[in-house]
Amino acid sequence: MFGKVLVCCALVSVLMAQPAAQNSSAQKRPFTFEDMMALKRIGDPQVSPNGRWVMFSAVDVNLQENTRKPHLWIVSTAGGDAKQITTGLTGENRGRFSPDGTSILYISDAVGGSQGWIAAFDSQSGTLTGEARQLTSISTEADGALWSPDGKRILFVSEVYPDCKDDACNKARDEEVVTSKVKAKVFTRLFYRHWSSFTRFKRSHLFVVPVEGGTPVDITPGDHDVPPFSLGGQDLYSISPDGQEVAFTSNIDEVEATSTNNDVFVVPITGGTPRKISSSPGGDSTPLYSPDGRFIAYRSQARAGYESDRFRLFLYERKSGSTTDLTRNFDRWVNAFAWSPDSSTIYFAGDDHGTSPLWRVRISGGSPEKIVAGFNDEPQLSPDGRTLFFTHMSIQAPNEIYRAAIPPTGMSEAQPMTHINEAVLSRIQMTPLETFEFTGAVKTKVQGFLLKPPGFQEGQKYPVKFLIHGGPQGAWGDDWSYRWNPELFAANGYVVVMINPRGSTGYGQQFIDGINGDWGGKPYVDLMNGLDYVEKTYLFIDKQRECALGASYGAYMINWLLGHSNRFKCLVSHDGMFNTVSAFGTTEELWFNTWEFKGTPWTNPAMYKKWSPNLSAPKFKTPTLVVHGQLDYRLDVSEGFQLFTTLQLQKVPSKMLYFPDEGHWVLKPQNSRLWYKTVNGWVDQWVGGKAGNTQ
Repeated sequence: MFGKVLVCCALVSVLMAQPAAQNSSAQKRPFTFEDMMALKRIGDPQVSPNGRWVMFSAVDVNLQENTRKPHLWIVSTAGGDAKQITTGLTGENRGRFSPDGTSILYISDAVGGSQGWIAAFDSQSGTLTGEARQLTSISTEADGALWSPDGKRILFVSEVYPDCKDDACNKARDEEVVTSKVKAKVFTRLFYRHWSSFTRFKRSHLFVVPVEGGTPVDITPGDHDVPPFSLGGQDLYSISPDGQEVAFTSNIDEVEATSTNNDVFVVPITGGTPRKISSSPGGDSTPLYSPDGRFIAYRSQARAGYESDRFRLFLYERKSGSTTDLTRNFDRWVNAFAWSPDSSTIYFAGDDHGTSPLWRVRISGGSPEKIVAGFNDEPQLSPDGRTLFFTHMSIQAPNEIYRAAIPPTGMSEAQPMTHINEAVLSRIQMTPLETFEFTGAVKTKVQGFLLKPPGFQEGQKYPVKFLIHGGPQGAWGDDWSYRWNPELFAANGYVVVMINPRGSTGYGQQFIDGINGDWGGKPYVDLMNGLDYVEKTYLFIDKQRECALGASYGAYMINWLLGHSNRFKCLVSHDGMFNTVSAFGTTEELWFNTWEFKGTPWTNPAMYKKWSPNLSAPKFKTPTLVVHGQLDYRLDVSEGFQLFTTLQLQKVPSKMLYFPDEGHWVLKPQNSRLWYKTVNGWVDQWVGGKAGNTQ
């Protein structure tokens, strides 16, 4: 998939007009960018072996220093306040309890770059004791570390030169690159750049090192990435319960740039010849052993070359080699998952109508059951199998750690364990998400969402920010975002409208597939029908003051709107496709364009021509802000330059915000502040954020 603004005006007049005692919201204020940067970004919950603690990471953002720094925190499963347990100057992340619960493994770049560290843990008090010990000192750095279940070894990932036999060779090669006066590169194959960086001619490999330390052993040598590139989510590798085998994900196809065919392999933890256990022509990944060692569960996609095919949950029986699809009757994507301690059940997160409930499926058979509502992720189970721990978010609050008792049948209610961001959020007036349904293209039911501004008053009309999501296989819903935050968009007096058109996740695979080869067709109709419905249904909508904003596929749709609609007062196009042919030639994950446009520009030129926004340039009239990052290799910066050049030559009011140090996403705190300020400023310039009378 492709994959805010500084708020300067508060609706204080509305709030001050009400008696302070009448409503607690009268003491609150609209959300600001600075508020958002003050929030801690929580994730990666880990349950201690004795079930008494949940450890997690929390990222602190320092706007002045322009940094994001993670630390490890812990909270008792019996209740009480969470507490920070690591305080290093450079930060610590990916905490993992040792199998006996007496130590914690984590990653820190305190010395010699990113390395593995081990600290003693007091399971009674929930504190670290003594000085942490540096485990690895490999020149190519270490990440993604795991304990072997027998506690004897540590598995970790490092990027190395595939033809180097030892760390001395890797170190010498890296030093040669740094000191060389010549910075040229010679490419002999595709994937010479990916996502936001050019190749360093390295491969990620899995290494094993004894817990006592020593020389790491590369157990996946060769010219393939183990694990392959990932934007996050569950680990793409795991260790068998007896500590003797490693299951991992890799793509060994000849041309990786055109292949989504990841496969699952197993190899002895001491090294050897890997054995492939998956067989789908699509992507197979995230292997996880059952606690009893009988099975390996993994996610699987059926269709080759389609990164947005349905993610199914497969079960591989290690003894017989047989494979079972546990979700053959489940038309949703399986996301992060976890085994029950007795190996009878798998719990997973799965998108559904703008939420991500937790589900369970029994390996004995039957359809998955929804057991926890809301937007949840990263499930973990207590050692006794009675409680689920997970992250939970909503449009009104970012992730916190939650828990839920596992019900014999039916649903269980999620309960918060941490309240780390409550001090900030308690001062903010957030508005709840409202949902609606309407008829889209070919009489299909489509879901949309609406967010009112803080201080909303009946009888007033409000301007609209119409957000279009990326992917295109993504979705809006009751979740939190730091890059495109609906609450922040609404905060200075706007109604925010979000539609999940054809291609959105959470409505079944047929709905997702409805966008393939039809980028400006049914999805466009869905979006316009949704906005029509909102204008007719909600009398507070000022349909004369609407601005549409989108990123990635959302920006493609903005570019399409430029040539197909004049209903908006302004547009914002962030990292979008403007010229389908040039976008194919400059992207790196070629499978994406090949699938979505049903071929290449030379095998199916009519499809590329049909859906290329640049060919409608003579019709462009709407004032447009163009945003693009130099390091965006999914959609090359040339797409943004082409769009801005065309707008200028067509004398369309336009502005371009260019980030030389960002990729597909704007991640640096100060860059994010500029992004929000520029985007919201552009909308205010053409639309204005003040409410008006309905008369």
